[in-house]
Amino acid sequence: MEIKYFRLIKTIVEEGSIASSSEKLFLTQSALSHQLRELESRLGFKVFLRTRNKWKLTDEGYELYNLGNTIMDSIEKGFENIKQLQAGSTGTIKVSTECYSFYQGLPNFIQKMALLYPKIHVDLILEATHQPISKMLSNEIDIAIVTSKPQNETLSSIEVYEDEIFVIMHKESQYESVDFVDADFFSNTHLIIHSFPLETVSVYENYLKPNGIHPLKISAIPLTEVALEMIAANMGIMCMPKWALKSFILSEDLIFKRIGENGLKRTHHLVFRKSDVSQKYIHDFISNFEDHFSKI
Repeated sequence: MEIKYFRLIKTIVEEGSIASSSEKLFLTQSALSHQLRELESRLGFKVFLRTRNKWKLTDEGYELYNLGNTIMDSIEKGFENIKQLQAGSTGTIKVSTECYSFYQGLPNFIQKMALLYPKIHVDLILEATHQPISKMLSNEIDIAIVTSKPQNETLSSIEVYEDEIFVIMHKESQYESVDFVDADFFSNTHLIIHSFPLETVSVYENYLKPNGIHPLKISAIPLTEVALEMIAANMGIMCMPKWALKSFILSEDLIFKRIGENGLKRTHHLVFRKSDVSQKYIHDFISNFEDHFSKI
């Protein structure tokens, strides 16, 4: 039974007649009479007994009226709850990462969030890059993306996704035919990174440093497009995950090589303050981030 019929019964009872109900329901008396006849025909019993200008519910009609009140009250409460939820889905979220390369995958996610949650504003705080945890503890940002789970009782984190870092090099390299490169490979290379310090560069901190290797030359090029052009000109190498390059048009002269026989993999953690989880807009961001990046 459609909601409009419950609303019709409720209004006739409260207004006393179809004539009075017409204005409140924004329909003509003829249209309301038609709806009522249609309803009674479908149900197989009379809802109202009409004598002159007096409208009285039948026993069956009285049960429908009570049922309608229960349903309409439930609907109103439901919409009120939705309004309260929407009110909690408003806010600004400041996000930063420990590495500039992580920003490559964020614009697409932020665009998706803007469509699904227009009242949630996401700001990328580039100044907090390399030190997102300390900035979070000082309340300068709300969300951090890091590869090492922080040890702080005020923070929580979830593992979002795992990726693998590859060496991007020119196809004319002497290493073109090998399946992977080892640590010694980097000794005579020009390594292009996004920025210093080296402690924030995954390949250095997690692979070269433990193996006691330092590249022949290191250059910081913050623009990935420029770095890719340099590699295409055989002027150096860069280490990045493949997913971070999806939005770039890559030269056919570029090739990817694994780092080490088992590959250089890392796990990304989304970090947030425990005290913020109760805020719905933060919770919505975390849930959607986890869903979006788990598909990488």
